[in-house]
Amino acid sequence: MTSEALADTARRAIACLDLTSLNNGDDDAAIEKLCRRAVTPAGPVAAVCVWPRFVPLCRDRLEGSGVKVCTVVNFPHGRDSVERVRDEILPAIADGADEIDVVLPYTALLTGRVAEARAVLDMARLMTGEATLKVILETGRLLTQSAIREASELAVDAGADFLKTSTGKVAISATLEAAHVLLDVAAAAPRPVGVKVAGGVRTTDQAAAYLRLADAINGRAEPSNFRFGASGLLDALLATLDGGPATVSAGY
Repeated sequence: MTSEALADTARRAIACLDLTSLNNGDDDAAIEKLCRRAVTPAGPVAAVCVWPRFVPLCRDRLEGSGVKVCTVVNFPHGRDSVERVRDEILPAIADGADEIDVVLPYTALLTGRVAEARAVLDMARLMTGEATLKVILETGRLLTQSAIREASELAVDAGADFLKTSTGKVAISATLEAAHVLLDVAAAAPRPVGVKVAGGVRTTDQAAAYLRLADAINGRAEPSNFRFGASGLLDALLATLDGGPATVSAGY
């Protein structure tokens, strides 16, 4: 890939990036730094993704920036408690979250308890209201393409706005093969559905491969229909724009 093409990829990926910090040790100082990084010399990222308790801080720091505030619920284990999902989403929305990333109860799905998994997604859709709902499938635990497709179709049927590969907290996170399934299901949906690739995307070359795949299946990838969930990726993208290496190893 030419340097010009890499730079174009970097700019596109920054615009599609959900800049993420979901570390156990996150504090106000770390999240304020994240918010400062979210508005880059190449333009703002699509969103920041943080623990629910940091939503008000992000709303305050990012007001007027165009960066959306995203948070996670039922994270990372994907329990099958409808009440838990309700009780996590309601305050997040009240605090101003624009987007909710909810983990599908993938264990319930894999053990045949489809109705329990669906009930959680139905509650998430109801409680999220007009905000964007992204469903984390945890494709690294579903493993097979048939299971990933079943989970994707369930999420779409329940009203997901985005299908997301992974929490980034398991051994196998995003893969091109899993993303291909999600993109196929999104393309076949009766309404617009996006795809978010999360976990393990750390280089401009990796981002380029996912963007090419998304472009080929769903048309040109842009923030409304495609996202990256990552932290270390931003450093690599900015380094590419500065003429440095396209690889920076770090983070989620």
